[in-house]
Amino acid sequence: MAQPAFAEALVLGLKEKGVHTAIETTGCVSPEVFHRLAPLFDLLLFDVKHYDPIRHKTGTGVDTGLIHKNLRWAQEQGLTILPRIPVIPGFNADLPDAEGIAGLLRGTGLTRVQLLPFHQMGERKYEFLNRDYEMTGVKALHPEDLTEYQKVFLRRNIDCFF
Repeated sequence: MAQPAFAEALVLGLKEKGVHTAIETTGCVSPEVFHRLAPLFDLLLFDVKHYDPIRHKTGTGVDTGLIHKNLRWAQEQGLTILPRIPVIPGFNADLPDAEGIAGLLRGTGLTRVQLLPFHQMGERKYEFLNRDYEMTGVKALHPEDLTEYQKVFLRRNIDCFF
């Protein structure tokens, strides 16, 4: 959605050909653009990184206000949304974080979520860009590492899968 004119032309062209369309988004886009583009897609893969505005801003550089507003709007419009949580050690991988995110999802009426366990696949990208990689040495997570995390969502009747 960072290039709205291109995204709109692309999705409309694909729809003309009967192609199922999905977009991966953080929801950090102006409501005007989000309201215009989001309904065009068959599926919104919506990253939910944190429920807490301060922790989210510290970790990502942006506040949650706009993101959560767009998420709620999409749900109110009846769009097909799959919230996805990149579970990142030291940022949102603790059980209280899961509780907060589960509360956010339930508060918007969403009843399913996909967990994306942290991995080290991005490390090489940082090397190529000559940038420091803050997650060097952090152990990758696997589904079996997140069973208690997953149970937080399941207890709230949120279908939670990997």
